[in-house]
Amino acid sequence: MNTEQQTEDLTPIGDDDGWRPLDIVLALGAFVAIVAIAIGGYFYYESTRPAPITDGSAAPAFSLPRLNGPSVSLADYRGKVVMINIWASWCNSCRQEMPSMEKFYESMKGKPFEILAVSIDAQKNDADQFARQLGLTFPILLDPGKNVYDLYQATGQPETFIIDKQGKVAKHIIGPDTWTDASSPNVALIQQLVSN
Repeated sequence: MNTEQQTEDLTPIGDDDGWRPLDIVLALGAFVAIVAIAIGGYFYYESTRPAPITDGSAAPAFSLPRLNGPSVSLADYRGKVVMINIWASWCNSCRQEMPSMEKFYESMKGKPFEILAVSIDAQKNDADQFARQLGLTFPILLDPGKNVYDLYQATGQPETFIIDKQGKVAKHIIGPDTWTDASSPNVALIQQLVSN
């Protein structure tokens, strides 16, 4: 083997003094393509997300099975003020809020008003035991897959959505309330919506 051939064999492949113009163009093209894909993905994601639930927006339609009875849909209650309460049996705030909801429900009998208590418990038994312990008589709906929870973009429990007679969200309440307190602005809102 001659000396010239040895030198040639020891030179690393692709070792040159820097980026060639073609390398720069290819790298820049790859970067632009990645950015374009990321931006396109973001806008696609945003276009498929449901609009946020805000006061005055149409309440998203749903249908859920009752704890004891046939399935119901929100549309079944058009013309009534509906209080959708999202809860779970393991939620201490829910356990504290529910007795006042039951008293409020009893006080509203005969008026165009309904409570739909949406349980996100994975097991029907847990929701049933909770409702029996507290003596709840308003409709308990089962949402173990958290479909309504996601549809309404809930962030925890309890969360309440007050829906007016026309099917629009009048108010979104995060956390518990005392529904037996006549001075509560949420109770006053429901009373006003019912009387309109």
